[in-house]
Amino acid sequence: MMINIQIEPPYEDVMKEDWILRVSRAALEHAQGENEVETTIVLTGDETLKSLNAQHLGMDAPTDVLSFPADEFDPDQQMPYIGDVIISVPRAKEQAEAAGHPLENEISLLIVHGILHLLGYDHDSEERKALMWKKQAEILSKLGIHINQLPE
Repeated sequence: MMINIQIEPPYEDVMKEDWILRVSRAALEHAQGENEVETTIVLTGDETLKSLNAQHLGMDAPTDVLSFPADEFDPDQQMPYIGDVIISVPRAKEQAEAAGHPLENEISLLIVHGILHLLGYDHDSEERKALMWKKQAEILSKLGIHINQLPE
């Protein structure tokens, strides 16, 4: 399993890379087993998410997390590349404060949420939403994270 991490300035001190790796691995292992895959997790600001949201989804507004699934093969790593998860740290901070839990918990939730999207989970119907929320809760619980709300 290969997890690339990009933390853009000024967010380098928001979360330790080893925790991002642990959360990402937990999500990948729980949701898709021992298959070797590669992904990238990016922590950035609202402007990046707003730009990507407008460019790819036609929504001219920032959001908390975007997932960009890929169906590629990385010849250097000799494994499938499943895509990117891009997280807005300022948006995560606002949501953590509103929910009354630590920023680290919110970013962990967004990593799990984004990875589940890369693996084909979605919340576009009540049935699929219930399954995705259940998976999120199971993964976070294994990590000792209990959150007060889940993203829509």
